[in-house]
Amino acid sequence: MTDAGFTHLDDAGNARMVNVAGKDQTHRTATAKGKVNMAPDVAKAIAADTVKKGDVLGVARIAGIQAAKRTSELIPLCHGLALSAVTVDFELHDDHVEITANAEATDRTGVEMEALTAVNVAALTVYDMCKALDRSMTITDIALWEKTGGKSGTYRRST
Repeated sequence: MTDAGFTHLDDAGNARMVNVAGKDQTHRTATAKGKVNMAPDVAKAIAADTVKKGDVLGVARIAGIQAAKRTSELIPLCHGLALSAVTVDFELHDDHVEITANAEATDRTGVEMEALTAVNVAALTVYDMCKALDRSMTITDIALWEKTGGKSGTYRRST
């Protein structure tokens, strides 16, 4: 670790992957959430399953799970993890979709990035599938809500 406390930098300030070989494997979980804000008619079309591209939330769920599994390919310094579970769930409201992703693994490093990646890609998929109905949709409020396991223990976001 450098003097500034950044573990992804070597002593010369160059980016590096953190060596986790000396860490214990522990059970780790993470929950991330985010929102896709949209016009009410788009939310109604999703609820009625009348979006021409198909089952918006079903496709977004698969996209989010797939993205969690490929996080280390997308985020350069992330370790590849053997995920034991990933879930992506949706709560449809009058003018937005709330997305919740949970990731779980027994490994040497946390699964926060996997949960966050799942939410981001699920949100992008909702946007992609509904953009013909509303190009002004916004993806907002993506954040880590909880993580457990590892040296730093449990974190819970205060709302």
